[in-house]
Amino acid sequence: MTTPSTRDLKARAQKLKPVIHIGHDGISPGVVASLDQALSDHGLVKVRFTDWKDRRRELSAELGSRTSSRLVLLVGHTATFHRAPAA
Repeated sequence: MTTPSTRDLKARAQKLKPVIHIGHDGISPGVVASLDQALSDHGLVKVRFTDWKDRRRELSAELGSRTSSRLVLLVGHTATFHRAPAA
C-alpha cells in the first residue's frame, strides 16, 4: 500500500470508535469471526485491548494474519485494521 493511502486510512481511523474488544479470553474464534465480519462490512475497524495489553503487538499481528487484513495503526491499547473490499 502506498504512503498516501496509508495516511488516508490513518486519518479516517481517528474518527472511529473501537468495535471489537479483546478481553480476558484473548483471541478466541468468536473475536476472529467478529473482526472478519466487521472488516467485510466496513473495511476499516478499530480493536481495543482491555486485557492482554502487554502482548498487543504480537496479538495484533496474529489478528491481521488470521483475518487477511493489514495492521494500519497501533496507538496505546487500540489497533486499527484494514482489508480492501473483495472485487
